[in-house]
Amino acid sequence: MKKTFAIASLLAVAALVLSACGGGGGAAQDLLANVKERGYVMVSTDPNYMPQSGLNTEGSRPTDTACPSDALTVAEMQGFDVAVAAEVGERLRVETCFATPDWDLITAGNWADKWDMSVGSMTIKPPRPDVLHFTTPYYAPTAVVGTLTESAIQSIDDLANQTVCVATATTYLDWLNGALDLNPTDIYSQPPEGIQYLELPTDQECPQALIAGRTEFVAFVTSVTVVDANIAADQPIRQVGDAVFKEKNAIAFDKASTLDPTSLVSAVDAIVKEMHADGTLSGLSVEWFGSDLTQDLVE
Repeated sequence: MKKTFAIASLLAVAALVLSACGGGGGAAQDLLANVKERGYVMVSTDPNYMPQSGLNTEGSRPTDTACPSDALTVAEMQGFDVAVAAEVGERLRVETCFATPDWDLITAGNWADKWDMSVGSMTIKPPRPDVLHFTTPYYAPTAVVGTLTESAIQSIDDLANQTVCVATATTYLDWLNGALDLNPTDIYSQPPEGIQYLELPTDQECPQALIAGRTEFVAFVTSVTVVDANIAADQPIRQVGDAVFKEKNAIAFDKASTLDPTSLVSAVDAIVKEMHADGTLSGLSVEWFGSDLTQDLVE
């Protein structure tokens, strides 16, 4: 009886492994097969990072969705990253669903099979490749400093001995603390002496906090797309000086996935290259950012 119980327990554990990310109960041996079997791909992204990604308050959840009840559908999200993820799902012939974990959990890897890939404007930089697989970059914005329109800050040098806001676990934080490990030609300037920083969970929280009247910091470092979106929304935000570095962003996958992610990485990388070649990424970039940030990324 004990031996029979032990075998039954092992079979139960195996079934749980094969249903990673809420997948169907088949015998898929790799992540791509599992995604196809269950009919959806689970994508992690930031719900407060417009114009890259955000909640669509006017969207309604489809009644026939395959997405789990605790995940968001394409109709409930909006933004450039959301559109890219949705197109990837279309070309994989599965539905795209969204999880919204904290950014530092995504960049750390070891996702415990809670989502299949990250389409969240993640820059390829050490040490991330130690724990994550990356596709060909799908776009490359620049990093800039933003501040209130009425601020006395007029140049990057004016930030010496001042405190700025930055999102946790980002390349913008790396730039501030001298740990930005990118191609030297992609780094245009260094932070001034004595600059200090305060971390918030996501990029948009920095300008939102400044606008709300917080005074612990005088500016923030983020993507130019975030600052441009704030300006386009008639918020009292402006860019300070020129861009400070360029970041090549790609779709990421967890190397610690229970099911082998190799085939899914390969399939999505091929899709990204197709989307470059057929102009889909260029069109989405112009739609959401007003400019094409996707050029010269395919080797």
